Amino acid sequence: MAIITIYQGASGSGEELAQAVAQSLGYCCIGREVLVEASLRYGIPEAKLNEIVEKGPNWWGRFLQNPQPYRIALQAAFCQIAAGDRVVYHGHIGHELVPKFQHVLKILLTAPMEMRTAQVRARHQLNEPAARRYVEEVDKARTRRLMALFGTDWRDPSRYDLVVNLGHVSLETAKRLLIETVRSPDYQTSPASKQAFEDFALVSRVRATLVLSKDMPTTRLDIKAKEGEISVSGAVPYWVSQDLVIRKVAQIPGVKSVVADLVNVPAEIELGG
Repeated sequence: MAIITIYQGASGSGEELAQAVAQSLGYCCIGREVLVEASLRYGIPEAKLNEIVEKGPNWWGRFLQNPQPYRIALQAAFCQIAAGDRVVYHGHIGHELVPKFQHVLKILLTAPMEMRTAQVRARHQLNEPAARRYVEEVDKARTRRLMALFGTDWRDPSRYDLVVNLGHVSLETAKRLLIETVRSPDYQTSPASKQAFEDFALVSRVRATLVLSKDMPTTRLDIKAKEGEISVSGAVPYWVSQDLVIRKVAQIPGVKSVVADLVNVPAEIELGG
């Protein structure tokens, strides 16, 4: 069992490939809508999450005010929907929402500009120059978004396990390649990789619960998890007690015990992410 993420550019057949792979493997195929829906439990309005996950009017200025809440909510949500493995995610941020564990397979799906432009022309009824501008602008927007969220460039091939060029192979060949890869011993879930993912997922839930809490709008926390045992250290606003933090964390599903070492910061000192 594995978690597969497929990144594609402004055009392409990522969703079609994801659905074909998921059907062959008996996995669940998910995209942006499922991720946004799962993120809503952390209190960020759906409209704002949609602006982050997909380009919308005036989204960039509002996003730059503070990207941290969006990243935290999306990471926690992704861990929630991928908790059972057997997931294929198609979209342009999934590969950055979870670290590289053994049972995580990250795919970059690409194609020559001419092929991408032709797909956009057919999909949006544009002429060739307009389609090319569309591809270029969407790629630029996603580059800015990923750099602001994660400090990474989606064009860096080292961030993926496989780079598949649909200008060279058919969708059917790409599907067989992904299925063969994910079934190989290199990508099987091991006890160590399963525990590492569960620890990361629990840290993500704790971080989202604390940082996105209304009574803790600004925090600087270091959170660690090991088999359900949570340690929280760092700085919190002067009105937040250590006992309050412990109570909040203890209520999160999967938490077995909590140890906190927190410092209260005076009102005149502003905390940041």
